[in-house]
Amino acid sequence: MTSSDPLRPSDHIDGDDSAITQPRLGFVGWLRWGWRQLTSMRTAIILLLVLAIAAIPGSIFPQRMADPNGVTQWEANNPDLFPVLDSMKMFDVYLSPWFSAIYLLLFISLVGCVIPRIKHHLKALRARPPRTPARLGRLEDHREVTRETADADTEAARSIDVAQKQLKALGYRVERYDRGRTYSVSAERGYWRETGNLIFHLALVGVLLTVGIGGSFAYTGQRVIVEGQTFVNTLLDYESMNRGRFVSDDVLRPYAMTLDSFDVTYQKYGTAASGQPGDFSANVSVRENGETRQESVRVNYPLGIAGDKIYLLGNGYAPTITVRNADGDVVYNNSVPFLPQDSNLTSLGVIKVTDGMPEQLGIAAFFYPSAAKLDSGAFTSAHGDLLSPLLTVDVYEGDLGIDEGTPRSVYVLDTEKLTKLTGRTTDVDSIELVPGETADLPNGLGTITFEDESPVGATDSRESVKRFASLQIHRDDSAVWVLVFALLALTGLMLALFVPRRRMWVKATSSDSAVNLEYAGLARGEDPTLAAAVDNLVAGHARLLDAPRTSTTRSAPEPVEGSDLPDEDLRK
Repeated sequence: MTSSDPLRPSDHIDGDDSAITQPRLGFVGWLRWGWRQLTSMRTAIILLLVLAIAAIPGSIFPQRMADPNGVTQWEANNPDLFPVLDSMKMFDVYLSPWFSAIYLLLFISLVGCVIPRIKHHLKALRARPPRTPARLGRLEDHREVTRETADADTEAARSIDVAQKQLKALGYRVERYDRGRTYSVSAERGYWRETGNLIFHLALVGVLLTVGIGGSFAYTGQRVIVEGQTFVNTLLDYESMNRGRFVSDDVLRPYAMTLDSFDVTYQKYGTAASGQPGDFSANVSVRENGETRQESVRVNYPLGIAGDKIYLLGNGYAPTITVRNADGDVVYNNSVPFLPQDSNLTSLGVIKVTDGMPEQLGIAAFFYPSAAKLDSGAFTSAHGDLLSPLLTVDVYEGDLGIDEGTPRSVYVLDTEKLTKLTGRTTDVDSIELVPGETADLPNGLGTITFEDESPVGATDSRESVKRFASLQIHRDDSAVWVLVFALLALTGLMLALFVPRRRMWVKATSSDSAVNLEYAGLARGEDPTLAAAVDNLVAGHARLLDAPRTSTTRSAPEPVEGSDLPDEDLRK
């Protein structure tokens, strides 16, 4: 409908609000909208926060790739909740699809928002500083000075020449803009701020790429070694192995490692941490390339062998148990790692006798390094050292479930198909053993012996039981690059935080007998030092203008090209 309002053009069409409809985006339009949302800096920050939150379960629950024994123990302690959390990948957080999805979206978002900013920044670096505003007085940080002079035009031009060289000496990019009797210089600096910002985001992309790609070529394995045992770096000798998709079977370097001894030092009695372990050291013999050397693995001090890093994850006791049948034949003999249950190393172990008996035997045993009795009559360990070692044994008979082809943990005893022969709920007390002692099994099944490992003639019980070390063997050649990108990110962040982005203008307008000088500054973002910078510019400019044309007080000044003023005066 044509407008009848005489104040509007005759061809003006009045709109009908009820008829306004938004255009349909269509499939491509929705894709473009989604891409813009994903590649916005706000989305990148949100995804970074979500990634940090998503990593929290990895520090709460034990992870299979780092602590498989911890996962097994968690399953034993929480049999009802474990399947639910396992289906949510709480024990494989960093390999889960949902964590990978967040990781990939963050990578795409960072790349999508950094590339356009790089183009814009390169264009800004090549651009000239902007023209001097016509009304500098509108800016908040503005100063104005009037200087009397006989030759105003010459003095105005000289003032801007001096200001131009002064700003250059202060690190500004400058551009001269003169028009008629008005002379001005425009200066800007602080592009390192945006450069640092881009370096920070590019470094984050580098970290994501390095971790993502490097993880495909990395591997992590675990092995529990008892004193006297040898670990050979082959796939068959690992208890668990997590390797990247591009790690082949022949990537492992040939070497062997024997645990000679495991040393523990305890805090002295009378101190605040009396009885607590102070330091651990797994002393090993390493055989590599035909040579043998003595090394040690300590907490926070991994051992490097052939590019692998050996970490000490845990330790405990490994009592040596011998089981004989009714005929006196040895049907089981092994040093069994017992899992610690508290800080005093009260430990739980499982023994499975599969052959040589009328039926399979399962033995659940508790080991107390320094046995003591509670008021309830139950045993506990009063100290982590071997002061009065004691082993209590409960015996089960029946089907261990290992003949069904289903993998079973060596640290868990499934008693569903077993009959309990000793301990609570039975008429037979649990078997109690000290090192070197032998006891009869119930129902005439044979005997069980807690072997004493002390050297012949030794009287100290501290050597009567072997210890074990839980080791993690890790290889990741991308770790160096992660460190490089992390340092780059830190450098970029420092530049983005502490380099101010600002523009400065100096304008000189000549009249008949005076020069009107105007100074102004403008910051991009918060810059609490801008006012002081403008004041310093005014003071330094006045000092340079009043300085003698030829300095005689300095023996050998270094002048700025085209100026008769020393360079250090220009920087003031």
